Amino acid sequence: MKVFIVGSLNMDLVIRAPFMPENGVTVSGGGFMTNPGGKGANQAAAVGKLGGNAYMVGCVGDAFGDELKNTLLGYNVNVDFVEKINGVSSGIAVIVVVDGDNRIILDAGANGRVTESLIDRALETAEAGDILVAQLEIGLNEVEYALKKAKEKGLVTVLNPAPAKKISIETLKNCDYFIPNQSEAEFYTGIFPEDEASAKKCALYLIKSGVKTVIITMGAKGSACIERGEYFAVDCFRVKTVDTTAAGDTYVGALVTALCEGKDIKTAMIFASKASSITVTRSGAQRSIPTREEVVIR
Repeated sequence: MKVFIVGSLNMDLVIRAPFMPENGVTVSGGGFMTNPGGKGANQAAAVGKLGGNAYMVGCVGDAFGDELKNTLLGYNVNVDFVEKINGVSSGIAVIVVVDGDNRIILDAGANGRVTESLIDRALETAEAGDILVAQLEIGLNEVEYALKKAKEKGLVTVLNPAPAKKISIETLKNCDYFIPNQSEAEFYTGIFPEDEASAKKCALYLIKSGVKTVIITMGAKGSACIERGEYFAVDCFRVKTVDTTAAGDTYVGALVTALCEGKDIKTAMIFASKASSITVTRSGAQRSIPTREEVVIR
């Protein structure tokens, strides 16, 4: 079974700081590193590293383009549908890490050049039952097009609505799985999910909008799901957090990998929670995502 990840590829420029500076203030930081990232590429890397059959669909530019593609290849991700666009930079993410949490500034770069024709070429190789995963770091029109075309071909569709943007009811109806975090869930529902009652209310709101299955990731409070009218939650694994970058992307990639293997949704959520708990104990994006062996052994 193939997993097509339609989304962004970024080079992350990461630095640690003791606190976030106010306007006009310079802060001495440290631990600078460059690290391939982007929500789409991170999720593709997670699928590849965890044993799934990942196909990345996206664009890179002149700066860092070859490195971004080669890194994914090293994680067993097919990059036949990653186009290189001349004359523009690849996507860039400037990330400041403070006390294990992060602040991110994005420049879309070549991520803004993903086209419907590229999506069509990728989906020509898809079969009914394959999975398409999308986020919102590329053009919204292209994301909506990918979800619609995937449903027409009988694929299972997954939308991780990050960063949150307004989307149509029709797009929600094209989502088999809708996976927001707490702030994204609040953006779409006006409800901040922080306990069972609010998470259930939030998920039901989205189900009534046409989504088939809703999974809300809630950081240290675990994740919650409504599928076929049934609500259940999965606790997070308690670890010492070093860097939360790519934790949500690891969760999504691990979840779809488990679904590809025929796991039920709760088992898939436990696997995803376990994988993401390892990610946050390390610095960086794709390099912090664990392998299948690490998740199984821990």
